Amino acid sequence: MDNLRIDSHKLMYHVSRVSKWLEGENIYPIYVEIAPSGACNHRCVFCALEYLDYRPHFLRTDVLLDVISEMARKEVKGVMYAGEGEPLLHKDIGRIVRHTADAGIDVSITTNGVLLDRCMDKEFLAALSWMRVSLNAGTNMTYAKVHRSPASDFDKVLRNLSDAVELKKRNRLACTIGVQFLLLPQNYQEATVLAERLRDVGVDYLTIKPFSQHPLSSSTIDKDFDYGRYRYLEEQLLKMANGQLKILFRAHTMQKLKDDRPYERCLGLPFFTYIDAAGNVYACSAFLGDERFCYGNVYENSFSEIWEGERRKQVLNYVDTELDVSQCRKACRLDEINRYLWELKCPHPHVNFI
Repeated sequence: MDNLRIDSHKLMYHVSRVSKWLEGENIYPIYVEIAPSGACNHRCVFCALEYLDYRPHFLRTDVLLDVISEMARKEVKGVMYAGEGEPLLHKDIGRIVRHTADAGIDVSITTNGVLLDRCMDKEFLAALSWMRVSLNAGTNMTYAKVHRSPASDFDKVLRNLSDAVELKKRNRLACTIGVQFLLLPQNYQEATVLAERLRDVGVDYLTIKPFSQHPLSSSTIDKDFDYGRYRYLEEQLLKMANGQLKILFRAHTMQKLKDDRPYERCLGLPFFTYIDAAGNVYACSAFLGDERFCYGNVYENSFSEIWEGERRKQVLNYVDTELDVSQCRKACRLDEINRYLWELKCPHPHVNFI
């Protein structure tokens, strides 16, 4: 059971914010994704943001800390450090994570895990609600091919995960430690191999997700790779789960890649935003680098000025009146939120017969 709702959404836990949105208020986002680094130490074959060229931009620590403090005052609830690069390449990532938690914001990080040993200590792990490591192979040779990195990184990531699990247990910390595996033609044979390794390591979950084509990216997979043919892996993997390791096979998302969207407009943007490593604030992470979706820059204006500014109103108007969502990325981050909000805005008949 996906009690983390990775294959769903969590807006039903934010009734007050959703209610204000329905009443037409200019709400602040619940959740923000931030890229501390534009640089990356891997060149994954599936990378959706390779078109941004892995530029070595790093958000200035003082500016980012101020933005986080301001977000907390505006009741942002969650921040994920991930983005177009590897977040652990930022020299102050430990300080940034701790400041975010101290400000009262739930904080998480998505990483390839190679550099975890640089920042892993009790305070860092205690500050995190969850950590997810992108690990897309079960052997070092396949890892090197998929991540386009040294083969030795595979063993290093497993060691780092093991150390994190031990640190969590020793200090009775609440951080959920998970691993994400992107199912590809190059690695599908190793999903069960990785699950066995992770069961020994002691992580909390392994999620298996499909590749989704980014509209601006040249990264792609064989068009004949039909996820429906690999549903047998779900049964095999679920048998490998135990009291510690949960397996989350994202069959629902795999099906959505084939289906049409049930909504006609993107309604989820008021609840989310993205800040890239150069300080640009975007409406949508699927359109990074596209000025039509850029609200402003945190080096030039405060977060509040950007959120309440004229430029953001123009972007939202464009999305509402001109954007063809049928051309957007399939199963995007806001897809489940959009499905939920569309039902609220366009209810089916007989809604009072609950």
